[in-house]
Amino acid sequence: MPTWTALTQTTSREDAEALAEACEALSPEPMGTGFFEIEDGSDRWEVGAYFTDQPDELGLALLAAAHGAQPFLVSELPEVDWVAHVRRELAPVVAGRFFVHGSHDADKVPAGAEALCIEAAMAFGTGHHATTKGCLLALDRLADDGFSPAHTADIGCGTAVLAMAAARLWPDAPPVLASDIDPVAVATAAANVAANGLEGRVICLEAEGFDAPALRDGGPYDLVLANILKQPLIDLAPDMARHLAPGGRVVLSGILTTQADEVIAAYRAAGFTAPQREDAGDWTALVMTR
Repeated sequence: MPTWTALTQTTSREDAEALAEACEALSPEPMGTGFFEIEDGSDRWEVGAYFTDQPDELGLALLAAAHGAQPFLVSELPEVDWVAHVRRELAPVVAGRFFVHGSHDADKVPAGAEALCIEAAMAFGTGHHATTKGCLLALDRLADDGFSPAHTADIGCGTAVLAMAAARLWPDAPPVLASDIDPVAVATAAANVAANGLEGRVICLEAEGFDAPALRDGGPYDLVLANILKQPLIDLAPDMARHLAPGGRVVLSGILTTQADEVIAAYRAAGFTAPQREDAGDWTALVMTR
């Protein structure tokens, strides 16, 4: 079945949200709409609508004009099994002691590596993005330095790759709590936890920030992982300070190098020390101590 995408950009979250909602009233109706901030420092937002029938391009043009957006770019997509395609194309990732792979590469795990099997799916964190790899390297260094957290949380866990890495590094600690606001991500995380033999070692929860009884009661934490985006990280800084024990560490990523100073400033203001920082291309990972 062919599908179509209709994409545009606008200059504020409010306009993007309103435009995405307005698209839902089109006929033919889109099978889904969404919007997100373009993380390139341009302060622009992308709005997308996805159709199984050819969309009404005049209607899209009128909506874009009414909401001050650029004209929609409408494209017909070929019929491709994208998950299968990604599985074939993604090579294993080595990050310190970690070897992150799909099931099709299970026979390539090096001796002595800490293997994590992550299938391409509708959740962030296969290990290939620089932010995920940066967080895995940060965990690897913490373990090498003798850091041993008793209580760990992964906020915005995606596939739960970071939560599982922590559970493997510190197997005698209580279960890692892994949360995400997206129920699809939570289901994906739980499936990955089971596939990696870590049931009972990683607990997957649907929550925004620390807003779940298990997360609120599970602290104070010695380690919190958060590979999300700049603004949610900044917004979470006061909660991070409240939920971390003195001397606790946060591993932060999902941050462009041009945004790192803003995140560092927010966490310093919340009582965290100067960070260990690692830049990889356009992306930064930070480790800060309360």
